[in-house]
Amino acid sequence: MKRTSDKKRKAVWERGYKGHVLWLGKAKLGKVTLVDASRYAWEAAGRMGECETLERARKEVEYAVLVADKQMDLFNG
Repeated sequence: MKRTSDKKRKAVWERGYKGHVLWLGKAKLGKVTLVDASRYAWEAAGRMGECETLERARKEVEYAVLVADKQMDLFNG
């Protein structure tokens, strides 16, 4: 039998004013902001970009967080 404390926490999207934020507990992992009527800017793990759709921008944030979590640090190796 598994305990609930053994489960890995899952990041969740929270909707805000003109944007969305990806949270893991109390840590902000990334955000997506509406730039104008058809552009979304995203920022996560030291990376930034722009996309045409909200879904694509959210996927870019999730991918940046995933890659940053698995990439080895150059200076603390």
